[in-house]
Amino acid sequence: MKYFFPILLSLLISAVHAEDLLVPFSEFDNDSQQLTESKVLEFWAYHDYQGNDVYQNTLKLRYYNPLEAGDWRGRIRLDSSVVANDNPNSPSNNSGQYSAGNTMITVWGQDREFLKPLGALVGGRVIFPFGNNGQWAVGPQLGWIFKPEVDSFLHVTDLSPLMRYMYGFDAKSNSATLNPNQPALMRNLYLFPTVGFQITPSTMLRFWDENGVVYNSAGGGWFVPIDAMITHRLDKHWVIAIGASKQLVQTYKQYDWSSYAKISLNF
Repeated sequence: MKYFFPILLSLLISAVHAEDLLVPFSEFDNDSQQLTESKVLEFWAYHDYQGNDVYQNTLKLRYYNPLEAGDWRGRIRLDSSVVANDNPNSPSNNSGQYSAGNTMITVWGQDREFLKPLGALVGGRVIFPFGNNGQWAVGPQLGWIFKPEVDSFLHVTDLSPLMRYMYGFDAKSNSATLNPNQPALMRNLYLFPTVGFQITPSTMLRFWDENGVVYNSAGGGWFVPIDAMITHRLDKHWVIAIGASKQLVQTYKQYDWSSYAKISLNF
């Protein structure tokens, strides 16, 4: 932990204050209140390598919808998935078979008065476990969207940091006999130092958008990946993307590497 913060600070300073290539932080405007009104339906596919010849494939549906209540405006996101584990130690009739994965509901938005000095999008997430394992978990989150007021050589589109803390409180199939591989209850801080770059008018490169840094507050371990995703807009409604993530620091185990893709419908 004592090495992580100097490294993170150095990366942020290098990224934000490299004036010749990027945009100085003073030239970013807090655009968090400008939430899109569009509805989005996404189909995701993930292929993760866990180490020790263990792979995990995940198919996920993700849906975004606008919300409004009085002076509060925000968004809701629903994630639902099926998961298949390819483990050489699993029985042949179970390996590669898909079963229900976690379902998540995430809500965020900004009120004109609540926590106004933060200028942040305030929200939270609930995880519902399904299938053969998983755990109930809840947690708050804070996020921002900063957009540059000037262009730069690398065409920075936004700086969108997000912090989320997830607290697991009840594991499903938590019997050691029924499920000896059930992980410990979640006590995780997630950090997403998301930054985007415009490559062409229809193509963007985004870092730490899908997979961020994880700190396990119970055990003190860190998981720090490099995560990059290229998105391409086909037309007004359709977007496709491919991405990959590779662990750099893993004192808290998550995965060795991950590849993923999505198809997105905006309407």
